[in-house]
Amino acid sequence: MPDFIQEAREHFAYTRDLRRDFHRNPELAFHEIRTAGVVARELKSLNLEVSTGIARTGVVALLEGAKPGPAVLLRFDMDALPIQEDTGAEYASQNPGVMHACGHDGHTAIGLTAARILQKYRQDLAGTLKFVFQPAEEGFYGAATMVAEGVMENPKIDLTLALHLWNNKPLGWLGITAGPVMAAADIFKVTLTGKGGHGAIPDLAVDPVLTSAQVITALQSIVSRNVSPLQTAVVSVTMVRGGDAFNIIPSEVALQGTIRTYEKQVRESVLSHFHQIVTQVAGAMGCQSEIEITPLSPAVINDPGITRHVERTATRIFPDNQIDSAFRTMGSEDMSEMMEKVPGCYFFIGSANPEKGFNTPHHHPKFDVDETALERAVALVTATAYDFMKG
Repeated sequence: MPDFIQEAREHFAYTRDLRRDFHRNPELAFHEIRTAGVVARELKSLNLEVSTGIARTGVVALLEGAKPGPAVLLRFDMDALPIQEDTGAEYASQNPGVMHACGHDGHTAIGLTAARILQKYRQDLAGTLKFVFQPAEEGFYGAATMVAEGVMENPKIDLTLALHLWNNKPLGWLGITAGPVMAAADIFKVTLTGKGGHGAIPDLAVDPVLTSAQVITALQSIVSRNVSPLQTAVVSVTMVRGGDAFNIIPSEVALQGTIRTYEKQVRESVLSHFHQIVTQVAGAMGCQSEIEITPLSPAVINDPGITRHVERTATRIFPDNQIDSAFRTMGSEDMSEMMEKVPGCYFFIGSANPEKGFNTPHHHPKFDVDETALERAVALVTATAYDFMKG
């Protein structure tokens, strides 16, 4: 059995340098042109079968084992976020207003390192490894686009694996949970239309600002009074827009936000109550309402058997690490699009280190990770893939 911890340690400089290069040169969804070029270059140097241009900027590579066996898909996301970086790191973003604030730079580097290590052991492997470097995870349907373009076929995938560096937990923590682990996400937009007027003569207007306040307050009752305390959901209004002057009541106010759920029946109940509250509260206040609900991604649900396999591997190579088998987050992840087609496991690797200042949450201008987590992630993903395919 290869020592994948030692392999990851020996390749750490490669992983770190790639991660910092991607961090300096972040690219938004479906614009990961430079990133995809580096990924393709590194994979081709391993003599793998490489395909580019999948879902516009996605890259896929096949590593064929020496014997027949399962086809295992390893997915790594590549896109950055529209955030102005404020870390002060020497490898900080050189692209104004764009930043790797979620760890995808690390994921891409981890994937390339895993390919480099596992290629050395292809004679031990039974089956095919499909390395998938995905664009547009951050809310732009990158996974769904790759699925539509056939990423789950040729060869037909038998199981899926993915990971996330997790800055809400410290180094040495691993989140490996069977069942629902990340929430389904919906985006909503509500338009409330009333009758504009003078701020000093409100009786001649129909005020959508006041109506929006009533609607927002009432929406908070959905989770507190319509979802069982033993289940969970989130309804968050995150944007309120309306009005242009201090003395003018506008004719329209727009609300936007997100709904998060794990279970389909809970989602259906939340959406039903959402429509009722908006329509009826707006009507009672004299306003018209228009509701748009856009599904973003399903829930990430880990297969119990595959998850137990990942947990056994993690326990073997990291006997002193904390393995959290009950971790869940209401964050969403479009890897669910692939996992709905083929079962798999999505696991988390703690990357925070408060003593070094690496504990800022994801999607924050000061986000950064302790790069020691890269080494741990490489060891776990390579050992897990090897265990599934060692024949």
